Parts: sequence; C-alpha cells; structure tokens
Amino acid sequence: MGQVAPASTGEALLTASEVDQRSEGRAGERPTSHRAEVPRSRRILTRALVVLVVLALLGGLGTAAVLTAPTLARTLGLPVSAAVDPPAPVVFSPQLAALPASAPTPTPAGVAAALDGRTAGLGDLTGVVLDPASPQTPLWSRNPSEPQVPASSTKLLTAAAALLSLDPETRLATTVTAGPTPDSVVLVGGGDVSLSSLPDGRESVYPGAAHLDDLVAQVRAARGGQPLATVYVDTSRYSGPLLAPGWDPVDIAGGNLAPMGPLMLDGARLDPTALDGARSETPAQDAGAALGERLGGRVTVRDGTAPAGAAVLGRVESPPLTELVHTAMTNSDNLLAEALGREVAIRENAPASFEGATTSIRRVLAANGIDTTGVTTSDASGLSTENRIPAATLASVLAPAAAPTTTDPRTATLRPILDGLPIAAGTGTLVDRYTAGSTNADGRGWVRAKTGTLTGTNALAGVVSDTDGRLLVFAFMSNGPDPVGARPRLDALATALRGCGCR
Repeated sequence: MGQVAPASTGEALLTASEVDQRSEGRAGERPTSHRAEVPRSRRILTRALVVLVVLALLGGLGTAAVLTAPTLARTLGLPVSAAVDPPAPVVFSPQLAALPASAPTPTPAGVAAALDGRTAGLGDLTGVVLDPASPQTPLWSRNPSEPQVPASSTKLLTAAAALLSLDPETRLATTVTAGPTPDSVVLVGGGDVSLSSLPDGRESVYPGAAHLDDLVAQVRAARGGQPLATVYVDTSRYSGPLLAPGWDPVDIAGGNLAPMGPLMLDGARLDPTALDGARSETPAQDAGAALGERLGGRVTVRDGTAPAGAAVLGRVESPPLTELVHTAMTNSDNLLAEALGREVAIRENAPASFEGATTSIRRVLAANGIDTTGVTTSDASGLSTENRIPAATLASVLAPAAAPTTTDPRTATLRPILDGLPIAAGTGTLVDRYTAGSTNADGRGWVRAKTGTLTGTNALAGVVSDTDGRLLVFAFMSNGPDPVGARPRLDALATALRGCGCR
C-alpha cells in the first residue's frame, strides 16, 4: 500500500404579503418540530379537564348558544344544522405570476427624475439601470465603468462563472479512504464546505447539506469494527495561501471567514446553526477529529493524502450546484463562494487557489460575452478590500439572467442567480431592510438584490418590477460613506424604481 504524503426572469417578484409569509425566520434556518408521545394517564386527565370546560360553557353560555356552535356541538355528539356550518377553509397558495409582456418601458428622463434627487450622501456613487429586454442602452447611469470596491456583490461574478462553466447538477463529494495502515483512514476534502456536523434530521445554515453521520455509518460498516488510531486529513484538492490578500484574520472570530480549504464542517462554524457565528482556525483538523470521535476512537489527526488506489470506505455529496449558488447568494456565504470559485478554476485547468479562481472567473465571464474591463479581484467572495469591479459589469451579469425571453443562450443558464437574490424584508441579507414602517417599505417584496458591505463600501445590485410591471436591472455602488448611512440611501434608489413608471 502506498505511503501517506505530506499535505501541501420574466417573472413577478414576491408581494409584501408573500414576504410576510416567508420572513418569520432568519435565512438558512428552518423551523423545527418536537413531538413526544403523551402518557396515557396524562391523556385521561386531559379528557377530564375538557369535560369540565364543556360543562362550564354549558352553564355560562346557555344551551341555545352551545347548540349553534358547530365545533362544540360535534364534540358533544349533537346534531349540527347545515346553516351554521363554517365555510371551507381558505387555502393559501402563493405563486409567481408572469409580468405583462406589453408593459411600457421607462424613459431615461423619467428614471433620472426618480433617482437624481436621491443620490446625496452616497459619496462616490456609480451605477446603472437597464431594461434587460434591451440592455445596450442604459436608462440611467453614473460613471458605470469606474471600478469600485464591490464587497460581496463580487459573488454575482462568481455565481455566474460557476453556472456558465459547471454542470448544474455538479455535487461536491467528501470521501473516506483506507489509510496506509489497517488502523488508519484518510478523510478527503472535495470542496464541500457545507458538510453538516448535526445529526440526521437537523438542518444547519446550509439547507440539504450532507451529514457527517452518514459518512461515519458507511465507514463503520466498511471497516467492520477494526480499531482506529489515526485519521489523515487530505486537503490537496486546493492549493496556495489559506487567506486571501485583503483578508483580516480577526474576521475568523468575527464569523466572516476561516482558512480556506476543501475540507470543513458547517463552513467552519463553531455553532452549526449560527449564520454569523465565530469560525475555527483549524477546520480540516476539526473535521478529522469529529470523524475519529464518531467512529469510537481517540485518534491522532495528521495531514496527508490518500494513497493511490486506496479503497473508498464512504462518500457523501453536497446539494447540486444550483442550490449551492442559491445559498451563497442569499446568505452571502463567503466560504461557499470561495469553494465555487475554486471549482471553476479546476474546470479551467488552473490552480485551485485564490489567484487561480479569480483569474478563471474573469476568463469564463469574458468568454461568455460579459465585459470584465476594469475588474481586478483577489478573492471570489468579495471579502477582500483589494477587489475592484465596475457597476456596469455587475449589471452585465444580471441583464442576461433577467432577460424576458431565452433567445440569449446565457439566460436559462444564469436564471438561478435571480432565484438566489435576497428578497427585500424577506430573506437573506435583505431580511432586515425595507421593513414595514420604514422609509423604504414600498420596496418590500419587490426588490431582489445582492448586497455588499465593507467599511466605507456599499453595493446593491439586482432587479425590481416598476409599477407598470416592467422588470428593471440595477447596480449601485457607493465608496466612502459609513454603511449605516449609505444602506438606506441605496435602498431608496431601488424603492424609487419600484414606485415609478418613469416615463
């Protein structure tokens, strides 16, 4: 056996009422239900209490009142008149309806009238508004080719390159192989940063993630109870530095990043359910230790690579690419975006590093007709302060995704980007913006946009339907003002587009 080597749309947006239905929890979290069997003695006591309550109602309300209450009468086994039966329950069935194909197009003068008076306080503002049906002529622009620090709006480029270069059903696998000795195994990272440490049936911040417990069960069955002493962790799929230029290590504890590798649990979160919780500085070693512990042994965790031809003892896979893109966009998940960028690099036969990923993303976009002039990036997530992207490039990614027909071959491929955009006051990073009662509440449920926030950097790029039902693409970037003041001002620009026919 080999030795272990050292590691080296044309659809309507959600209405405000539909947002209310979806905004009861934080994005990435799902409500849980806990049900226990009630002991028989407690059931008897409960029935006795019900009888006492019924008798009290009979005494307090009078027999006539009881006989005309259908639910209570049925409970008592009494006849119920059809005249007092309640109506059939209303079934709520939200759906997206098509926008009108004949909706009038706003005019540049109308859009300017809506936006120009709302740009004060936004510092060095750049932006563009397009009709995706005819994106060649902007409806409004302000220095759209000027590169700005994009923050997390960078993820629009990463998502587009992933969708354009990878199969939509691509899944990232985590495997365990036999080790170099009978009492060892190798945990091989395949880029799935969403692998869940939670038990089956519980969701982390990554919907539909694979579970470590499933991998453990496969390995246990394959090894047949053999003692385990060593778990090697293989992170060789990725290369280069673990932190990108412009990343601050303090953000590990702050919950924004972790050392970037192809093997981690829950995006390296210390609490799998905390979207913005602190991260680990040693995610691969943590995953190896968790595997060993669940296999029932006190193991030593070492770096290494799987021996050539080693038997596969277990394998689990991530959700498909389109779902990973959705999660990365909605929750603005930095490590998931970095993993997608590295998968683009691997597809382009480039090193799976920060440099290889960013170079490959730009290459894929340019090959698909998206102008990357002025784009310089040091990471795929937008966390780096060294990134620069023009607003026009963000809009040129969104325009084909939002095109009303599929005559553009890119449209069907890029459409999942729109599905992943956070919804104003409803999901993801917009869940607490455009809220009811705020100055921008009119955009609630209508604005869908990717946010971007760093110190002195704010971006908002997405789509909105105007009052005539015309879908518009917008990209706004503001460098300079503090986010607290700039965010509502950017939101006001998108809300103004929602509130006008702009003719």
